[in-house]
Amino acid sequence: MESKLIIIRGNSGSGKTTTAKILQNHLGSGTLLVSQDDVRRNMLNIHDQKGNLSVDLIQHITEYGKDKCEFVILEGILSKKRYGEMLHNLIDFYNGKAYIYYFDIPFEETVKRHNIRSKKSKFGEDSLRNWWTPNDSLGTDGETILTTGMSQDSVMKSILNHLQK
Repeated sequence: MESKLIIIRGNSGSGKTTTAKILQNHLGSGTLLVSQDDVRRNMLNIHDQKGNLSVDLIQHITEYGKDKCEFVILEGILSKKRYGEMLHNLIDFYNGKAYIYYFDIPFEETVKRHNIRSKKSKFGEDSLRNWWTPNDSLGTDGETILTTGMSQDSVMKSILNHLQK
């Protein structure tokens, strides 16, 4: 089996987790979804800071899926500064079968999107601002930039179209 890696990144509130979950459901049974928040917060209970344990664990879990799962989805803020080297290692590890997406959404739109989520009571605009990293695409060949003007349906169609190639 030749596995495909799908990396979905962006700032908090941009739509990456929603997209990843919809994509996993669409792709079906055996699709591995690796969520930065699940690994960092739920499994390790640590903050996202330089040298945190989640970087290595995310890489190991994502590598585990290769040749076992047809699709492996990695999603999270995954800032280039902290996770970039690991992301490039994973892209290489998947031998050119990596599809990279970055939600480039303005801060005001992420606040708007956050305010309609169930998580809105857990943190607010000040936290979003502290986590905000503008223009954080990886800049790799084939990376697709997802923008505010794209509906959830058009994002899904774009990803699924890339996966068929």
